[in-house]
Amino acid sequence: MGDRRDCKYERARFTRRAFLLTLVAGGVGALYGRWPGGQQKARKLRATTYIAKVPNYSQDIARSIRSGLRELGLSPSEIKGKRILLKPNLVDVYAGATHISTHPSVVRGAVEAFLANGALRVLVAEGTAHYRDSLFLLEESGLAEVLAQEKVDFVDLNYDQVYTAHNLCGRSRLKELILPETLQKVDMIISMAKMKTHHWAGVTLSMKNLMGVMPGSFYGWPKNVLHWAGIEKTILDIHATIRPHFAIVDGVVGMGGDGPIMGSPHKAGVVVMGRNLPAVDATCTRIMGINPRKVEHLAKSDGWLGTIRESEIQQRGETVASVQTEFALVDKIPAHKGITLKERALHRPIQYHGV
Repeated sequence: MGDRRDCKYERARFTRRAFLLTLVAGGVGALYGRWPGGQQKARKLRATTYIAKVPNYSQDIARSIRSGLRELGLSPSEIKGKRILLKPNLVDVYAGATHISTHPSVVRGAVEAFLANGALRVLVAEGTAHYRDSLFLLEESGLAEVLAQEKVDFVDLNYDQVYTAHNLCGRSRLKELILPETLQKVDMIISMAKMKTHHWAGVTLSMKNLMGVMPGSFYGWPKNVLHWAGIEKTILDIHATIRPHFAIVDGVVGMGGDGPIMGSPHKAGVVVMGRNLPAVDATCTRIMGINPRKVEHLAKSDGWLGTIRESEIQQRGETVASVQTEFALVDKIPAHKGITLKERALHRPIQYHGV
């Protein structure tokens, strides 16, 4: 994914007022398809993703993740002595809602897998978008109990100390990104997304999940400033600037319909992994019956942040065809129109809920 040291980080303390002024004053960024300050780079034609069949959350998920790490070439020598940040998707909780947030059993599996491969430290960090109190979600989701049992620290990224980083992508008008200092204190950033459809972005997978690293103390709830700057554009900006290292997507039970909160459970029975986030997300969309080329932020990432082309993704573990299942889409949601891999009727809910 490249060395993050070339991001030209600049430490600074920032007021929210000054930040909003830079948003208003900021101009249009680099042209689509171009690296900042230069021409489009040649395609990197290969990526590898791994699909593990995981029928339910009582399975040995750590074993599946260890198998994925091995198949993807992430060796113990690469993990040994490293500080690992796991960034789950914590959105909302209520009784029996296993389809909304990354399941604690998947987080536990990742903790155990990385520690078994020699990681010096594993921590979990999240900046929830819909709740100002991340600890409430942590407790109610059951993740707090898992972290206590595994002796893993949690960092609330919404209220972390921050630094400014130059926007290395420039798709949105944000010239700089305000990022939590915890990102500078780790060696590997792992996006642990939930496999879901999304009201505004079409899907929310490992790339969209990274919006949760952005501190709510600056970007608001639910990260309103990023919405105003354009969700698809800021997804690309964040990815290009923080340079995540790996993705693990919880698709054991995902969400179809009006995601990321109001949708319905959809059991896909998979965990999808990979070093390249666009390739991982493209594999996930194909599993969901969605065309990645019809999802704007995935289409715009192709050939630049990674590849979404099926011919350029080497598939390990299960095949896409063997686990493919059609996630419900909603006909009243513009981001859902025309994104299926094949013609099919869209879901028509009895009552429409906007998110």
